[in-house]
Amino acid sequence: MFPDTLTAIALGALLGLRHATDSDHVVAVTAIVSRERSLARAAGIGALWGVGHTITLLVVGGAIVTFRLVIPPRVGLALEFGVALMLIVLGFTNLRARDDAPRAAIRPFLVGLVHGLAGSAAVALLVLATIRGTFEALAYLFVFGVGTIAGMTAVTMLLAAPTLFAGARVSRFQSGIRLAAGALSIAFGLMLARELIVDGGLFAAVPAWDPR
Repeated sequence: MFPDTLTAIALGALLGLRHATDSDHVVAVTAIVSRERSLARAAGIGALWGVGHTITLLVVGGAIVTFRLVIPPRVGLALEFGVALMLIVLGFTNLRARDDAPRAAIRPFLVGLVHGLAGSAAVALLVLATIRGTFEALAYLFVFGVGTIAGMTAVTMLLAAPTLFAGARVSRFQSGIRLAAGALSIAFGLMLARELIVDGGLFAAVPAWDPR
């Protein structure tokens, strides 16, 4: 590998950390972590989200860089629309008074899978634009995924800490945070869906997709 390529791969870890702070990611994990009463469990949620995201990133993104696949605009928009729907469903789930523990345990992993599926194309296209070697591109995706796992673990802990601190003293406060997080997730999901349909032309004859 050339030094520039090694530098680009190393940069992937930092970009993965930053990727974890994307608004739709933060909204999703906020809706999930608002129910937790343990900082360790909150960190686990972030890690599970990151693992799910990384799996689809490596599978889908890896296929794109290996076989030089081209993602049609409508497919790209549809994947992002899946994220919008997931945020809406996640928000409504948060508005419920109770939660099913087994489903709650797997939820961050599934949410990460959906987010990874929608974001893999954009990340892979960025890699192809900067790194030509297939092995090096796959290495970039891997370190990007590791960075995302670390970043989301840190983000969920930061999001959960104030809620847990206050919730231990005011029980109603945590319930209010949960409801607010659910409402935010629904609102953000609806805004994203509207953007993809109206601005992106998801159902139009000629859709316009801007990978991000």
